[in-house]
Amino acid sequence: MSGQDAHSENGIALHEQMLSMIFGSWVAQTVRAVADLSLADHLAQGSLTAAEVARREGSAPDTTLRLMRAGVATGLLESDGGQRFRATPLLATLRKDGARTLRPLALAMTRRSHWLPWSEFVVGVRKGETQVIAALGTDLFGYLQKNPVEAQEFSAAMGSLTSLWGPSIAAAINTEGVRCAVDVGGASGSLLQLLLQANPTLRGIVFDRPDVASYAQAELTRNGFATRADVVGGNFFESLPVGDLYLLKFVLHDWNDQECITILRRCREAMAPGGRVAIIELVVGERNPIAALWDMQMLAECTGRERSLEEYDALLVAAGLRLTCVSKTPTPQLVLEAVAI
Repeated sequence: MSGQDAHSENGIALHEQMLSMIFGSWVAQTVRAVADLSLADHLAQGSLTAAEVARREGSAPDTTLRLMRAGVATGLLESDGGQRFRATPLLATLRKDGARTLRPLALAMTRRSHWLPWSEFVVGVRKGETQVIAALGTDLFGYLQKNPVEAQEFSAAMGSLTSLWGPSIAAAINTEGVRCAVDVGGASGSLLQLLLQANPTLRGIVFDRPDVASYAQAELTRNGFATRADVVGGNFFESLPVGDLYLLKFVLHDWNDQECITILRRCREAMAPGGRVAIIELVVGERNPIAALWDMQMLAECTGRERSLEEYDALLVAAGLRLTCVSKTPTPQLVLEAVAI
């Protein structure tokens, strides 16, 4: 093979790689449809035809067949070359009853609330600030308050991600001697529940918007923690319940620096003597490519951003807190702990 031929083949490979990146949005919406039609659950016991799936789901047979062919192309399904389809191990990650199911995340992250802001993303890059209001008519959390079904999906998605990364994160947080842990912006309280499970003497509070409170209460009750954890609705920019451990998982990255400082100050003001804050976030500059990509999601739909350790340290100091511990986990997230200065 000549050098020119090798160069040409390499160029084609690069173009093919770029094509797969450009078509990434198609894959995401295909995954959404596969999750919405519960293909993982229908195929869990064996192969089915598209017509059989369509009868179970009440969907159109022709378009269900087309979707399932796309499922084969993306590695979610396998086909015998005829009419029958079966699940792959990858599809099992979307099972409704899976211990670490990503189905809620697949549904929420492809919803209007997370999809439309990307239509204004380039404008945001050029102007230096999110264009989420231009896309949704309000900020993300205002949109979710007006759309309770999507708000519940969003809470379930955060719980889904915690089911995947949460056990390792919880293992990195020592709750010995902690009386009350407050899961700030905790949605379903999935991280708090892991800590309650590990420490039978611990009590907790899930603190989130009032419109999330009923969902959080239902999740605590369903998992048997209703007697050990309360749900409090409120605004974390105004005040927080008293506790000696404040959990901030995927919270600060939603907000700009001044908003983060306000949240951290509310933690410091409410904190019992000897208490601490545990911040669980992606950190840029840690050879963490997912952090850089998630930073783009933040630019698309929030005032916040993913930050470096130095940037988090500066926020803590401004809020009257001191970074005391940085714990790496097997997940892309770090746990940053801080106490009052």
